[in-house]
Amino acid sequence: MQRVDLRSDTVTHPTEQMYQQMVEAPLGDDVFGDDPTVNQLEQESAERLGKEAALFVPTGTMANSIAIGTLTRPGDEMLLMEDSHIYLYEAGGSSRLWGVHPHPLPSVAGCLDADAIASSIRPDDPHQPHTSLICLENTHNMCGGRVITPEQIAPVAQAAREHRLKMHLDGARLFHAEVALGIPAAQLAAEFDSVSFCLSKGLSCPVGSLLCGSAEQIAEGRRLRKLLGGGMRQVGVLAAPGRVALSQGIDRLAEDHRRCQQLAEQLALLPGARIEPNPPQSNILFVAFDQIDSAGYQQMEADLEALGVRVLAIGERGLRAVLHRQIDDEGLQRAIEAFRQIRSI
Repeated sequence: MQRVDLRSDTVTHPTEQMYQQMVEAPLGDDVFGDDPTVNQLEQESAERLGKEAALFVPTGTMANSIAIGTLTRPGDEMLLMEDSHIYLYEAGGSSRLWGVHPHPLPSVAGCLDADAIASSIRPDDPHQPHTSLICLENTHNMCGGRVITPEQIAPVAQAAREHRLKMHLDGARLFHAEVALGIPAAQLAAEFDSVSFCLSKGLSCPVGSLLCGSAEQIAEGRRLRKLLGGGMRQVGVLAAPGRVALSQGIDRLAEDHRRCQQLAEQLALLPGARIEPNPPQSNILFVAFDQIDSAGYQQMEADLEALGVRVLAIGERGLRAVLHRQIDDEGLQRAIEAFRQIRSI
């Protein structure tokens, strides 16, 4: 029996139409700028996000790294959330690659607090780094896929303007926020100098992310992409499914949200269960249980695996489950039954 894989929405496979477009896509050499499929994807992405230009890169980590490299100078400091993907899961790239010092702050409902930003900005002192960048994340992965609203972004943007700071949005799952809020992604990205989004998280593409920003920033981003080894050749075979995803894959994310809410409702009925966030806001949830420690969650992960359901144990946070296109209603029910079984042992 096929496993129900809830580890991440990165485990999806391309749709049949994506495979077909990969075969049929017109190709060129993207390093020379003449791959028509990549050029179309970049143009469509920039327009969808309300920015001047876009850059296709292999991964979201590279997109975020290029954004930081183009918006800062060596020795600068950036403000970001202590549970953000850039801070936790991108191999310390800001400091290692660009000499940018990360200053982590607590997240408040998945966002930064404007007062905390103001109090963290360095004075004009040669002993201290220059604060130059704020990074946010929408949706916020480690906050259980929390959706960040324009009302939350507005005071952060105001603080950035007052102190002349740049802003970057890690929008790996930005289209989940668009669907959840019913607000176009361009509106959610409007206050940011740059925004990245992933095609391989929830949108079923095999690989790829976009960085969107000003024409000047993206021109410099191409230089940094080359430096990082991201200058690819006939990459239209990867860009083609991205065009399908943007035209057909966004609206259906609502199905993942529905199933995530159904999963949360059923898991909440288990003894000692705690759901975060409750209710879920997009396609991600964390479930924890009373009197279970990290080792216990590792065992629960193994027990679920034995029943054909894959999740991730995240330390004391509990178990993370992510819904995506390849989890249908039958798969959802199998996951619910597996959780019920291990909690009855």
